[in-house]
Amino acid sequence: MVSLKIFPSDIVADMNGLKEQVTKSLEGKATIFKFDEDPVAFGLVALVAHILMPEEASGVMDEVERRLKSINGISQVEVLVSRRIA
Repeated sequence: MVSLKIFPSDIVADMNGLKEQVTKSLEGKATIFKFDEDPVAFGLVALVAHILMPEEASGVMDEVERRLKSINGISQVEVLVSRRIA
């Protein structure tokens, strides 16, 4: 499981719409376990996505980051933690 902090490029009124876009962009590559919201500053809220991905496949993390960064309205993606789950 990888936890990523996703920073929107502007204040997002519809976080559900952003969550939907993130989920759709990762179809076929990784699965969303859950989302959290993290207030950053001045009304800006970052989305924390906890993502399940196969560890034996190579290049999955790079592909996930690339797909997320290509979404219109996302300015930055930061890896918070990567861990194995049983």
